[in-house]
Amino acid sequence: MPLFRKKPVVIEAVQLDPLGAHRHALPRGVYGVPSPNADNWAYAGCRFFIDTLEGQMEALPGDWIIRGVAGEVYPCKDPIFRATYEPAEGP
Repeated sequence: MPLFRKKPVVIEAVQLDPLGAHRHALPRGVYGVPSPNADNWAYAGCRFFIDTLEGQMEALPGDWIIRGVAGEVYPCKDPIFRATYEPAEGP
């Protein structure tokens, strides 16, 4: 099978933080659902739902929310994100 290398692309991403530090950086289409008995959605156990091009997907604290090159938004698990992306400088 032929080999291919992923093109270098700069993306926007924010990690879902159980303490809610992400709350003002979430893109449109990401909805938090509180954990049971929580008085707000920024707690461990909170679930997030993301409207993607493939339908609604779920993300948990620790996952990354990525805005792709075409403006699409989707979740990515932390180990995969760290293996795939590195910090980039830009405006």
